[in-house]
Amino acid sequence: MQKVWLKQYPDVIPAEIDLSEYSSLADLLRRSTERYAENTAFLSFGRSLSYTRLERLSRNMAAYFINDLGLKQGDRIALMLPNILQYPVAFFAAIRAGLVVVNLDPLSTQSELRYQLSDSGCRAIVIIEDCARKLSKIIDQTKLEFVITTQLADLLGGAKRTAYNFQHKWLSGRVPTYSLKSQICFNKTIRSNADGKRSPYGDPIIYPESLALIQYTSGTEGVPKGVMLSHGNLIANVLQASAWSSFDLVAGEETIVSALPLCHIFGLTANLLFPLKLGAKNLLLADGRDCESTVKQLSQQPFSVLVGVSTLFFELLKTKGFDQLDFSNLKLSLTGGMPLHKSVARDWSQVTGVPVIECYGMTETSPAVATNPLNLLKYNGYVGLPLPSTEISIRDLRGNPLPHGSAGELWVRGPQVMLGYWRKSGSNIRAVNAEGWFRTGDVAMMMESGFIKLIERIRDIINVSGFIVYPSEIEAVVKTHPSVEDVGAIGVADDHSGQAVKIFVVSEDGINDEEQLLSYCKSKLSAYKCPKHIEFVERIPRQKSGRLLRRELRKAACSSV
Repeated sequence: MQKVWLKQYPDVIPAEIDLSEYSSLADLLRRSTERYAENTAFLSFGRSLSYTRLERLSRNMAAYFINDLGLKQGDRIALMLPNILQYPVAFFAAIRAGLVVVNLDPLSTQSELRYQLSDSGCRAIVIIEDCARKLSKIIDQTKLEFVITTQLADLLGGAKRTAYNFQHKWLSGRVPTYSLKSQICFNKTIRSNADGKRSPYGDPIIYPESLALIQYTSGTEGVPKGVMLSHGNLIANVLQASAWSSFDLVAGEETIVSALPLCHIFGLTANLLFPLKLGAKNLLLADGRDCESTVKQLSQQPFSVLVGVSTLFFELLKTKGFDQLDFSNLKLSLTGGMPLHKSVARDWSQVTGVPVIECYGMTETSPAVATNPLNLLKYNGYVGLPLPSTEISIRDLRGNPLPHGSAGELWVRGPQVMLGYWRKSGSNIRAVNAEGWFRTGDVAMMMESGFIKLIERIRDIINVSGFIVYPSEIEAVVKTHPSVEDVGAIGVADDHSGQAVKIFVVSEDGINDEEQLLSYCKSKLSAYKCPKHIEFVERIPRQKSGRLLRRELRKAACSSV
């Protein structure tokens, strides 16, 4: 294969990365904490956490996992936390103990929570109290043995901790009442060996191919799957990003804004692992959707890197005071997860003086596959060039390579490609072939220059603010409502979120109560999955076999605009 994209690489970017640089994520942590010991690693609610303290707290917690809970290497542990200091401490504690992290979105519903915990077989969970009520209702249907709970500000210390927790729990009412047996306080786990008198903690041997993370995604067929990512997969993507940015970002001197949830793969790699390698200061935003709060925090802290989806940039541009911020330190604005609107790119560049750099990836690729050069002057409509040590091929439906400029399925091969899907042997065979090529399910074309243009999803996936939504999942939930006879779901254009969910419903009893149905959906689905538009119809177009004709629904949606 001729790697035509290498001709577009700046001279300082290597064609290949050195995969032997780190043996594991625990090794990455150790070496970064040694190199940047007294630097600020994380900043949250005005309280900083140094690299040295991150190392000490995660070591204590890892010792607790092993010595007190008896967790074994390879056991799964769930993290259900927003972007607060407890997340990096718990994540690296689990990693250095040899455990496998299962990320859970705090916005998940009870049914989503139950499925992911049960499917992964987690023995333990670290969870913010805000979500404990949901857990209490389904815990008996899982294999959980240990529940570690934390309040929002537990690592802030002193009066600030008390004040923030009181405000959050009692004045704001953000913590519903719950009952869990034998729960463990987070702060107990990080003090477990503070005096050094207990059994010594020794790092287990972790190999690059060892499983590090199970990250749930709906996969390429609409069925929820756990993507298995190894230490080597995640390290490879960190090294690829580091090589790509080596000329533009300075180790130990950058401040990265973490608005993306760390529990999502984009946020985990771009806003946790990459900044750790870079020795950056990481400003954690507990709720990146709260743009007013984000602007306030950015006004108090100089920042040089901001990563987000297109929706975030769009909302920030509309937020009062954003255009008055000091952007003199901003070097990089990076977006992915959903298509970047040209108007957003234009407006962002005008306000900040810095272009938005678009990238492309998937959970199955840790996630980054391609990105635009960081010295790009303006929006170009492409998702970039393949990263170092990454191969791209555009294929037809039979798997035959297509010439440049032809549209086909985008295939990827590289060290960041997943091990496979958790407990889904048949899906593994279909997704990654014997030569290591992963079929993304995306339609794209590669230009003669090597730049990749993403066209659309092969299947009927809906993309809401960078979150992947599958119509079949929506339909399955809506059909459980007693008044629904039939339903079909599609994605429609939305100025705010890129796409929104629209459902066409055939009523069982002839009563078209839109508000009642929407309320039902909100109780069963995460907010971004809930239908924004509901249209009652007499019938849903289907083939004789019963297969839904989504193209007919799209035509109906267009004609009703």
